[in-house]
Amino acid sequence: MTAINRNIVLLFTTRTLRMFGYGFLSVVLALYLSDSGFDNVLMGTLFSLTLVGDAGISLLLTTSADRFGRKKTLVIGAILMLAAGLVFILTSNPLLLIIAAIIGVISPSGNEIGPFLPVEQAMLSQLVAKGGRTAVLAWYNLIGSFATAFGALAGGFLAKQLQIGGMSPLESYRVILLGYAIIGGILAVVFTGLSPECEAVPSANTAAERSRFGLHKSRGVVAKLSMLFSLDAFAGGFVLQSFMAYWFHVRYGADEAALGSIFFGANLLAGVSALLAVPLAKKIGLIRTMVFTHLPSNILLMLVPLMPNFSLAITVLLLRFSISQMDVPTRQAYTMAVVDPDERSAAAGITGIARSVGASLSPIVAGALFSLFLGSPFIVSGGLKILYDLILFKSFKSSHVSDEL
Repeated sequence: MTAINRNIVLLFTTRTLRMFGYGFLSVVLALYLSDSGFDNVLMGTLFSLTLVGDAGISLLLTTSADRFGRKKTLVIGAILMLAAGLVFILTSNPLLLIIAAIIGVISPSGNEIGPFLPVEQAMLSQLVAKGGRTAVLAWYNLIGSFATAFGALAGGFLAKQLQIGGMSPLESYRVILLGYAIIGGILAVVFTGLSPECEAVPSANTAAERSRFGLHKSRGVVAKLSMLFSLDAFAGGFVLQSFMAYWFHVRYGADEAALGSIFFGANLLAGVSALLAVPLAKKIGLIRTMVFTHLPSNILLMLVPLMPNFSLAITVLLLRFSISQMDVPTRQAYTMAVVDPDERSAAAGITGIARSVGASLSPIVAGALFSLFLGSPFIVSGGLKILYDLILFKSFKSSHVSDEL
């Protein structure tokens, strides 16, 4: 096995471990906070501040990763994940939990958070040939979705079994948090195995030409993409996986094991949808694949709370997940294709941070909406995502990137 192949294996391994951890925690996180005395608004506030903190930490780490060192950046992110998990175990104090959520790495959505995705994305784009970029990123997302699915299943099942064995719900949720912290520690160790081939290739651009955020000629397109991705993430923040789990628990009384099964299936379907994006993108292009698959998934999202019973609500949600992630590898590949190689960590980081900022603003509103009409966050989210799709298509439909696939 070559050094490059070994790096790719390690990056897929860390993606698997991390996403398993995110899924493992996401099913019970809102339930843990609720049992710790958080009401809907305070819970939404914590989720929002979690994502604000993620944006700040990610901005600091990813925009300097190509100069500071990509491997070192990933190790720091893993240590922050470990630290956040430990604080959540040791206290239920709202103020301390909010501080830990801001500084550390906790995923309320079950999706990527922290500096990991931008830096790993930049590494993979450097390690594979241009023509294989979308396919590798699709497999990377597929592995992540499958890991999240199994994490959600495992987290829900373990919490239920611990409660059957005599633990209180709050104690069982702390066991899940301990597992999350341990995964952060394992990640820190695995990241140390990456070789120098993963580090940024020096550019001919001088320091004077480079902005403080690690960009040079691609600043304009990255700014435009960032604004659009922020809108999409703002919409997504209304339906974080933890919020959806909480919604099914309140609306239909679904227990932890049932919630784990729901999001196991949802994330499996999401992973397959990411892989199916590759042949479609080769036929119609990255932008059209992003928009034409995202629109129907958002219509389905709006229909979930309108279903008259639990079975139909689950069916519509799973249908939505079966096409919902086809825009993810295409979005990542497009971003990597329109910037120079030494801008990739920064570009991925800045667009990712824009998503975190956008997503951080909506959970507070979602918490209030839950109190007014339980299903309203689904409808608001779907409507805003449709607006994003239309603006994205109008702005970039004529864009052609020769090496985008």
